[in-house]
Amino acid sequence: MTQAPFAVEVKILDPRIRDWGMPSYQTSGSAAIDLFACIDAPMEIVAQDAAVLIPSGLAFYMGDTACAALVMPRSGLGHKKGLVMGNTVGLIDADYTGQVFISAWNRNPVGAEPIRIEPGERIAQLMFVPVLRAALSEVEAFSDVTERGAGGFGSTGTGGAA
Repeated sequence: MTQAPFAVEVKILDPRIRDWGMPSYQTSGSAAIDLFACIDAPMEIVAQDAAVLIPSGLAFYMGDTACAALVMPRSGLGHKKGLVMGNTVGLIDADYTGQVFISAWNRNPVGAEPIRIEPGERIAQLMFVPVLRAALSEVEAFSDVTERGAGGFGSTGTGGAA
């Protein structure tokens, strides 16, 4: 099922993006757009050092508090090179209209080669997602009982199908 695109305004803060190409969905089934490293010179991220903030050169106005955006690593960079998000996933709230920054971290072991980032390299991805805002209601007991109840970590086991 295809749905109409959700209109989001984008402000280009780094003019090089016009040369690199406006971030877009790379295939018809892509869930996110790629974000560029808007840096002035190549940089190296040392294994296990503190995460660094890399500007994306973009700001967004979603115009609807029922929307948010998630900044996530690109799968290949995380798996093959060890470049992941320093905050696991970055949350961009609908009312934030400043530049989006990418928190990048080299998860490789100490002593591994640094990860080199080039200006204009696609290093993260941005996914727009719906947001449900809950109206919390304090209760003494829940209105229904579930099969799982309070069973948490590992409560459903680890075995496969019998």
